[in-house]
Parts: sequence; structure tokens; C-alpha cells
Amino acid sequence: MAGCLLSTVKAPVIQAPQRSTAVQGSVQMRIKNSQSSGDRLSQSKSMVLQESDLPQKPISRHRRNQSQHNVVIAGAATFETLVDMKGETMNMTKISESGKKQRKNWSSVWTMLTSDQLMFYKDKQETGLKPGGKADVVQLCGAVIEWNTEKSSRKNVFQITTNTGSEYLVQADSYSTASKWYDAIKQTVDSSTKEGFPLRRSNSTDYLPRHSSLPGYGSASPGAKQRNPVHRRSINMFGSSKLKHSASDSADKNGVKNRLKKFIIRRPSMKTLQEKGLIKDRVFGCHLSTLCQREGTTVPKFVRICVDAVEKRGLEADGIYRVSGNLATIQKLRFLVDEEEDLDLDHSQWEDVHVVTGALKMFFRELPEPLFPFRVFQPFVEAIKIKEPKQKVQAVKKLIQQLPKPNHDTMKMLFSHLHKVLAFSKKNLMSTQGIGIVFGPTLMWPELDAGNMAVNMVYQNQIVEFILTESQEIFNLDRK
Repeated sequence: MAGCLLSTVKAPVIQAPQRSTAVQGSVQMRIKNSQSSGDRLSQSKSMVLQESDLPQKPISRHRRNQSQHNVVIAGAATFETLVDMKGETMNMTKISESGKKQRKNWSSVWTMLTSDQLMFYKDKQETGLKPGGKADVVQLCGAVIEWNTEKSSRKNVFQITTNTGSEYLVQADSYSTASKWYDAIKQTVDSSTKEGFPLRRSNSTDYLPRHSSLPGYGSASPGAKQRNPVHRRSINMFGSSKLKHSASDSADKNGVKNRLKKFIIRRPSMKTLQEKGLIKDRVFGCHLSTLCQREGTTVPKFVRICVDAVEKRGLEADGIYRVSGNLATIQKLRFLVDEEEDLDLDHSQWEDVHVVTGALKMFFRELPEPLFPFRVFQPFVEAIKIKEPKQKVQAVKKLIQQLPKPNHDTMKMLFSHLHKVLAFSKKNLMSTQGIGIVFGPTLMWPELDAGNMAVNMVYQNQIVEFILTESQEIFNLDRK
């Protein structure tokens, strides 16, 4: 029986390809030192199972072996594709680090792609080929890549989100370049996350024969046989947990987006909220015609109250309408006006007339459409350019007469009041030019700031100043 065992042991050694001297010496030494039949049986068993030393067999069609073989082949093909793709200069910014938002700061970087990583270098000289080269490494296992048009105004931008919550925006000036890198990175992400772990683990013990006993590749002992499956399961569980985590994050984000969309769609209209009393009618920020229609007047009550208070105790105040009042007190006055119907500006808390004038200016600034409607902004600009004085007056007067009734009457009352302010210019130190500078941007502005803001401001001041100067002729104030 010992002779049979010895012949069984020697047969594979003769047929196997040449091995290193160290391995052959180790095998021969173990055969010579084996004395008992149990030892010889152990040695023969160890040698017969050395699959790497036998001639290559056809690929097994077993499902487990076939899946492993496919992963290795796919990984090799992907790696060859990525190696052929050379580095290139791209624009990159990191907007999130492990879920914490960071300030967007675009920079030009040298970009390189490997089988499971995307690396950004400051320049080509600092690539991984140079020892000590520093790079921002993005792990692509479990990552998500998608085109993004919301987080940047630049074109050809795509976002990479890692499984740790870090977010990168990558951009190229050319769409073809950006699309090429997007496809390559997406292919890498799909390949590296397949089977739940990166392809770089393809040289791990999971791809070796189960009973391998070569030095450095584990042992054939029963203890090793029990540990290896556990090790493989731990790797698979670790990879799958990353995939489940990233998938759950994506599902949570999609769920939040869907809930927000449903909430926005189902939210009640402004009219419904007003009917239920949840939103009360406001004075500040309300359209002039709507406010006058609600109050049953052609001039808002708040404008009348403020004008009366200023004419009663503020015409001689130094810098009236030019000096700003206390903003906190002005906001308090605004809140009371929006919440209450009656307002007493003679109360001691409103004794500072600059608070009243500040609130009046805020009312006109917060109109959805200014006192001078958008459609007449450009006609007023053209009218103020007329050089002949009488024609200019007639042109401006005609435009004002064409305004809606609330705009016309409110404008007439306001300029009549400002004309009285000018009558006390020696005491309040306010000139026609000073009032024009204050009320020009307050009473009129273009619907779209397409032109030069400085030029528009010049015209705004000139129009208000001209109407104030010619207010008696334009509004027939002397016939009142």
C-alpha cells in the first residue's frame, strides 16, 4: 500500500510544468521526511490538489466559477480601456466632504482615471508617476455619477457622489471631452461596484483555488478551510453594505424630492389662504390699484396719514426725507400698519419724523410695480430728453394724464406735498436736486435691468426733479 501511495504522489510531479527550485526542494523534503502512512496520505493529498501546477483545464461551467471568471475578465477589459485613456486637464470643485458642504472653488486640474479611482492633480508634473505627487483621490466603488445643471452655471458639468457622501463637480469646456470622461467614469463605477467590491481585490484569496497550499497563499489545514469562507463573506457583506447605503441615500433623496413636489402642487392658493384668514391683506408690498380698490379710495390711506404727519410737524426738520430714521422703529411701524386698520402717528413712539418719512419711502419702494408703471419708464426717458422746455412739459403732462387713476392721484398728492417741502428749503436744507436724488429710484425703475444702472439713475433723478419743478403746470396745482 505504501508503494501505491508513493506512485500516486510521484505521478503529478512528472507531468506538471517545471516549478521553482525552492518549491521542488520543499516537496521532496516533505516526502522524504514522511514516515507514517498518515503523513504520506496527508502529503499526497496536499500535492494532488495543487491545481496551479497541473495543465490548464477548460473553464468550469459551474455557476459560482463562471461568475468569478466573468468578473475577472470584465475587470481586465475595463482596466485595459482605462489605461488607453490618457490624462487630461479638466475643471473640478469639491462641494461636499463626507456630507458637509464646502465653498465652491473651481480649479484646473490634471485628471487621471484608474480601474477604481479618479485622481485630480494640480498639474501634470505632480502625477502619480512622480514620487511624492499629491492628488485628490475619488474612490469610485459605490459612487453615483450624473449630469448636473442646477449647482453650477457652467456648461458640461457632471457630479460625482461617493459612498461616503463627498460630492465633486467636474466640467470641461468641450461637450465631447466632458461626455468622453462621463462615459469612462460611469463605466468604471459600474465595473468597480459589481459584486459589491472594487476590482483591485481581484488578486485576493477569493479568486484562488479553494484548497491552495502554496507558500504565501494560505494553508490546506481544516482551520484555514473554515476561515476562508468567513473572510469571503465578510468582504461581500462589506461591499454590499456600501451599495445598500448608497442606494438608500439615493432613495431618501428621491423620496424627499417627491414629497416636496407633492407639497408644492397641493399647497393652497393665496386666495384660499386669505378666505380662511390665514393670510391677512397687507399694505406694504400690495399692488397700488389693489390696495386702493380694497380701501375704496384713489390714494392709499397710509400715504395720506404720513403726508399729513410730515406737513404737521416735519416741514422744517433738517434733511427731511434725506436723513434715515431708526430701521427697527420703521419695521415696527410697518408691522402695525399691516396688522391694524387705525394708526395714530401722533403717538410718542413715532415722534421722530424721520421714522415716518422712512416708512413712506419704504412703502413706495416695496410696491410690486412702481408709482411710475413699467410701461411708461422708457416714454418718460424719451420725454425728458426733449430740449425745448414747453414741449417737454406737454410731453410729461400727457404721460401723467394717461396713468391709471390710483397712480395719477397718488402722484399728484405726493408732488404737491414735496412742493410744500421745497417752500421750507432754507430751514430743512432740501433742494429740488436733493429730493430728485431721494425719490428718483424710489418712484420709478425699469422692469428689466438690461441697461446701464448709472444711466437709468440719472434719468430717474432728472424726471422727478423736472416734475417737481413744473408741478403747478403739470398737475394744475394753482387752480386747486
